[in-house]
Amino acid sequence: MSAPGSPGALMPDPVRDEIARLGDLDLDALRLRWRKLFRASAPPHLTRSLLLRIIAYRIQANAYGDLDRATLRFLDKIAREREARRASGDKPARRLVPSIPPLPERRSLKPGTELVREHAGTLHRVVVVTDGFAWNGAPYRSLSVVARAITSKNWNGPRFFGLRDRPQAARPRP
Repeated sequence: MSAPGSPGALMPDPVRDEIARLGDLDLDALRLRWRKLFRASAPPHLTRSLLLRIIAYRIQANAYGDLDRATLRFLDKIAREREARRASGDKPARRLVPSIPPLPERRSLKPGTELVREHAGTLHRVVVVTDGFAWNGAPYRSLSVVARAITSKNWNGPRFFGLRDRPQAARPRP
């Protein structure tokens, strides 16, 4: 075992340690911790196990960041729809699954990223550079131009390199 302060020593993780200490708390102590964390009383119907999990989630969310607004709105919408169905007594013939909101387009390729694609038995490597892409030592302004140079056909470059989903018609049906 490494001595504290040596390069091989484990770094303390205050969030992990705080969550580990929650397991030692009884129901009353967890309710007190809830009050300090949420500045409100814990709902009386919550079990010890559920209190512990919610408090642990909140500690992590406070330390590392919570869900984004779009996801929170989506989850709230699902909860409201479920409560409305329960209140009306409706039992749908089949389970309705709400549509999942699309992921935000945050996929930007950073310079230095290497894209690899096999085509016609040859492995092609494309490097993302500051002002475009490099393939076989030549600069290209877009992935589509690179894909066209590789295949001699018009291709959507991001799709050719697997950065986009397949078109709807080509997806296998569940």
